[in-house]
Amino acid sequence: MTRLPSALDTQLQRESGVTHFEYWVMMLLSEEPGHRLQMSELAHKANASLSRLSHVVSKLERMGWAQRSTTMGRRGVHAVLTDDGYLKVVEAAPGYLDAVRHLVFDGLDATQKAELADLSEVLAQRLAEAVSQLAPGTDGATRRDRPGK
Repeated sequence: MTRLPSALDTQLQRESGVTHFEYWVMMLLSEEPGHRLQMSELAHKANASLSRLSHVVSKLERMGWAQRSTTMGRRGVHAVLTDDGYLKVVEAAPGYLDAVRHLVFDGLDATQKAELADLSEVLAQRLAEAVSQLAPGTDGATRRDRPGK
């Protein structure tokens, strides 16, 4: 499992000049209305710290693929995918999907693909539950550590 992101990173950098995480962030933005999302929500969707996301968005800004935006009367900064950023996602997507297909699915038969889907669902649910239980309390304790939880 730890080799897959690295292999995808290599393919994306070679073919499109972006890292797997940069592609992921731009892809998430490309699916949003107006290609924009509040930074904190984007960090949540990308499963990244706000610090890591901010660093990546800064790089995407330098490349002309994203920009930050504020909305009058609203809190928070939005990341916005530029037209060039959207074109980069569209350009990179076929190679990315081919790599995922080749690295993950081509070596599996129909039964194994169904088993992978079932296992992935169970793992995703388990991870979501575990992460929600680890949310820190005001005293630094986790929900599991607090009485009555």
